[in-house]
Amino acid sequence: MKWFSRHPFLYTLTMVIAIFGFLLLVDTPKESAASSAPREELSGPVKLNWLAIHRLFGVPISPESSQIVFAIPQPPEKDPCLHCHISGEDKGLWTPLALWMLFGIGGLVFTFGMYRSASLWVTRQPWKPLTARLAEWVEERYAISAPLSKALSKPVPRFAMRWWYCLGGITAFLFITQVVTGIMLAFYYQPTPEAAYASIQFIETQVRFGAGIRAIHHWAANGMIVMCLAHMLRVFIMGAYKAPRELNWVSGVFLLLITLAFGLTGYLLPWDQRAFWATTVATEIAGSIPVIGNLVLVFLRVGWDVSALTLSRFYGLHVIVLPIFTLLSMGVHFLMVRRLGIAKPL
Repeated sequence: MKWFSRHPFLYTLTMVIAIFGFLLLVDTPKESAASSAPREELSGPVKLNWLAIHRLFGVPISPESSQIVFAIPQPPEKDPCLHCHISGEDKGLWTPLALWMLFGIGGLVFTFGMYRSASLWVTRQPWKPLTARLAEWVEERYAISAPLSKALSKPVPRFAMRWWYCLGGITAFLFITQVVTGIMLAFYYQPTPEAAYASIQFIETQVRFGAGIRAIHHWAANGMIVMCLAHMLRVFIMGAYKAPRELNWVSGVFLLLITLAFGLTGYLLPWDQRAFWATTVATEIAGSIPVIGNLVLVFLRVGWDVSALTLSRFYGLHVIVLPIFTLLSMGVHFLMVRRLGIAKPL
């Protein structure tokens, strides 16, 4: 254990090699005895047994038919890689990646070791890490250390280390989780009435870890709403909305509305019965707003009924418009919190 503590880099490299070696052994397809045995393929000319055909199907026999000879061609050779992609087999798909990663990491480690040794031999000076060299290179050109240290070295008050002051940070973390998992789901989702539900089923049943990623996206959305409400309740109880933090509260309310809009627009995307009728009811509620209700209803549905255009509009709002407004609002919110600091408890 002392050797590992003194050489963390070699310990990490050993673990990486062991993991990829295990993946390589597990993922290598094993052929059974039956599949490895040679198969007898029909090839060459084959003469039909017309007497057996006559007994089975009652086909009349003629002198001409008895002379008919059919030649069965040789089966074409199968390209293993092409056959894998066409037939949909998923055996050994990770083997090439594991090999490339294993030998690639080994080659990089060897190259880095040679470069480091050569640098020590030539310069006769202690080795300077590449990250430190990169930081010095950027600092010489842009001088960003002073503003970064000013922004990152602000101390956190002792009273702000309690867990209820972390509710806003948890909400931001859940939003990042939503962004990552949403991008993964968008690779396979198709926002059309004909393919939306089928694409969801494909993600659930065919995509590796698709059901888990969709579950994370679903529960992180619920957790984001809960944490946002809990954060605003904490701010309200502790009076952190008072002067000079009025705009902090306004931006927080706007972020809460955006979070609820995320939930509304994302609920329709599976395009099943529950999503369809829930969206119908929600848009009807929005249409009951005095004076502008009909305008809001038509804007959300792109017409008077929930249709394919509604699905397209909700998808655009969910993946483009709302994320942009969220990032801008979060940036303004964090800047104001950093400028004014955390409100002291009552």
